[in-house]
This record gives sequence, structure tokens and C-alpha cells, in this order.
Amino acid sequence: CETCSEEEAKYRCPRCMKYSCSLLCVKKHKLALSCNGVRDKTAFVSVNDFTDLNLLSDYRFLEDVGRTADAAARYPTMHSPATKKLLYCLRNKARRCNIDLRTLPVGFTKRRENSTTFNCMEKKFYWHLKLVFPHCHAEYTLKGVPDDKTLADILKPYIDPVESDPVVCQR
Repeated sequence: CETCSEEEAKYRCPRCMKYSCSLLCVKKHKLALSCNGVRDKTAFVSVNDFTDLNLLSDYRFLEDVGRTADAAARYPTMHSPATKKLLYCLRNKARRCNIDLRTLPVGFTKRRENSTTFNCMEKKFYWHLKLVFPHCHAEYTLKGVPDDKTLADILKPYIDPVESDPVVCQR
């Protein structure tokens, strides 16, 4: 065992190929080397070291990628006519308000999460916003923010020294 050097090794880490004798040594190994134990499917293998097992692994990886792409293409709400019509209407409303609205392609997670809407009665957009403060690694998601709300009003709960939550502001 490469961890305790006492017992005969029975297991091999798929990630870094270190030998271990027991579950306790496996856990120690993962903690000491910050190893997650998951084999890197895209790791480089030289031609001299390439085996039938590597070929099978690559083939299975490509099958998984194909299955994932196929599942994304079959996602029912992404390609439905109702979704396309709503998006088309939203783009038209934005164009009439002199807003350059751009959307991500089908299959992107952020496009699925986006909840921006247009209220025809009020003639107002309600935006899905993601506030990112890179200096402190903080992200906040706001849904249903009306388009007549100013940037100062949107940011007030996060950066205003008087009106903001002290914990959020300190972060």
C-alpha cells in the first residue's frame, strides 16, 4: 500500500494509479493528494501505452457524448412551437422598444433558466437578472425585475451602506 506501507495493496485509484489496501487508506489518499478518485476520461495516452482497454474506454466516452447530445436535441420544451412563438413575440416586443435582445442557442442551461417576460397589459418587461460581483465571488439572481426600475434601485439592497443587509453588504 502506497499510503500506509503496511498491508498488501488490493485497490488502485483510477485517477492517479496509486495502490491502496483498504477503504481507510483510500480516504487518506484522497485527502492527502486532493484526488477525487474519478478517472480522467480525456487524459492523454501515448501510442506506446495505448491498449484495447483504452480503445474501449474512448468508444464508451464517445457513446456517452452522443447520448447526451441526442437527449439535448429531444428536450421537449426547447423545440416546441409554443416556446418558439413566445420567444419570437418577446424579440418583437424588445425590437419595438429599441432593445437589442439576444438569446442563447437551444440546449444552454442559462436559456432554460431565463424567466424574462413581457406583460402586454402594462407594456412592460420583467427581466431575469444575474448580478455578479467578481471581486468577492458573489452572485445573486433576481426574477421579475420591472424595466422601469433603475440600476441604483436594483443595487441598493447589495451596496447601499444604510439600506442594505449588513451581511450581504459586507460580502
